[in-house]
Amino acid sequence: MLDNYLTVNMQGQAEIVIQKSRFIGQIKRTETESEAQAFIQEIKKEHHQATHNCSAYLIGEHDQIQKANDDGEPSGTAGVPMLEVLKKNELKDTCVVVTRYFGGIKLGAGGLIRAYSKSTSTALQETGIVERQLMKQIAVTVDYPLLGKIENELHQRNYLIENTDYLENVTFHVLVATNQVKQFSTWITDLTSDQAEIVAQGEKYIEKPYSS
Repeated sequence: MLDNYLTVNMQGQAEIVIQKSRFIGQIKRTETESEAQAFIQEIKKEHHQATHNCSAYLIGEHDQIQKANDDGEPSGTAGVPMLEVLKKNELKDTCVVVTRYFGGIKLGAGGLIRAYSKSTSTALQETGIVERQLMKQIAVTVDYPLLGKIENELHQRNYLIENTDYLENVTFHVLVATNQVKQFSTWITDLTSDQAEIVAQGEKYIEKPYSS
């Protein structure tokens, strides 16, 4: 699993008009190729009367799956430019479909490339990009006299506390960046004079808005 990567918010869209043609860009986070294909088919069904429904997607930690489809536009003028926008923004697990309703004015190859690129970028801006960071779930168990001290220190250092169990002892369930686990454990050990039980548990991603 990647320590961190960029992707889009769950789903969004934006529409632009160029030379009387409507371009509707729709973007969705898709973690498998079947999800991407299902999204494309959903848009094609919704806009079955459109002139074109062009698509592109990137799937996998290392972009193992990359597909682009011009859907009847001249070869290389739609799907590939859309894919390039996704790659330029370093996105993963992302699918985009741009629907075109032809307005009667031909744009030429260069105009089409610019139109589909702009439509993808506009939809991307509207949808928003997030950074997903892989976090380790750490359980820190201490005696009650240390409760206030540990809680205060965790907050001061901006560690994320998922929840706290108040049983025979107090257990803080803390999210720690995977590359900071050793440093965190050493810090807790020093802070409690080696009076804390520290147990690494599962992993999960957290998301935060990303701006370049």
